[in-house]
Amino acid sequence: MTTEPVPTPDAAAAEEPPTRAPAEPEVLLQVKDLKKYYPIFGGFLRRKLGDVKAVDGVSFEVRKGEVFGLVGESGCGKSTLGKTLIRLQPPTQGEAYLAGEDIFAKKGDDLKRFRRRMQIIFQDPVGSLNPRMPISDIIGEGLVAQATNENHWGQRKVRDKRVEDYLQAVGLRRDYTRRYPHEFSGGQRQRIGIARALALDPEFVVCDEPVSALDVSIQSQILNLLLDLRREFNLTYLFIAHNLSVVQYISDRVGVMYLGRMVELAEVDELYRNPRHPYTVALLSAIPNPNPRIRKKRIVLKGDIPSPAAPPSGCRFHTRCWLRERLGNPERCATEDPEFRVVAPGHQAACHFSEEMSAADSVVTAAIGLDAAGTSPAPAPVATTPPIPPTAPPPGASA
Repeated sequence: MTTEPVPTPDAAAAEEPPTRAPAEPEVLLQVKDLKKYYPIFGGFLRRKLGDVKAVDGVSFEVRKGEVFGLVGESGCGKSTLGKTLIRLQPPTQGEAYLAGEDIFAKKGDDLKRFRRRMQIIFQDPVGSLNPRMPISDIIGEGLVAQATNENHWGQRKVRDKRVEDYLQAVGLRRDYTRRYPHEFSGGQRQRIGIARALALDPEFVVCDEPVSALDVSIQSQILNLLLDLRREFNLTYLFIAHNLSVVQYISDRVGVMYLGRMVELAEVDELYRNPRHPYTVALLSAIPNPNPRIRKKRIVLKGDIPSPAAPPSGCRFHTRCWLRERLGNPERCATEDPEFRVVAPGHQAACHFSEEMSAADSVVTAAIGLDAAGTSPAPAPVATTPPIPPTAPPPGASA
């Protein structure tokens, strides 16, 4: 009887398959140098006098399945960027690709079919719903427009069944389809808006400040609902907001916009713990913290926001920048436009002096409220109130 030789440890190790590096996350949306200008006309002959540069050369990527937060002051171009990406407004210049397909090149029937893959949740749940239409027609209007012989959405029974399914998915009763928007509360109206956006089974959803018009207690319900729907339907969000606490809770990565441009982009924990742009530090200093033991020193920006029709030369933030004053007002800030560059792994910023500012800086530490261990406080807890069950009280009660 012969016995097989026992492999040595070196030989056994050699037979093991080589370990593979973790795969890079798939990029769903890619934006390159996107610009959206609004012309200014004046005079007797209505000649063009200039442009309002609402979005001026923005580039970023959104990975599949993530929540990409977009923050900034009112008027910085956040909503315009979202509406331009889904073709609600035509772009002035730039490129955008969804899963490798050129968004701005679509026309006619191709664009009509492509719209099913991109939807939007509007900010105002009252103004975005037609008061003369019942809920079944409000949600089903998009289904009628996208009806084909394959999906049978043109048939009333098929369409109503789909509308009821998505009403139930967002926590509303199936028999609400024949009611009108005025019969619902604000939180319920926003749930209807979410159901309308999801009825076409999109891949990418623009959430244009979906909780800013709601009561604080209702905001938590809508945020948790959006996270649940992301997991259930494999969605990717562009979440636009001006409330940094909300963005910190829901986002995976965050981009900060100022006067039409992206000034910083990083993972959410990295951005809130180690901001590299003075504008981001000023925004973080304005977040109220419920912990009385954490002391924060508010950075109040001087002056008014410049006009997007005539932005400052060089860095657009230099007229209000606290870091520039601290460094002795270097001329470079007023003459040279900073490049949106990598300042750390996975962290980009558009500032000439990003290296001069870190979380170890006393001003930054006081502004963002780092504790003694050098860690930023956790986001404020968001209530996990479940959505309205099918046995909810009739509309008119609180959402």
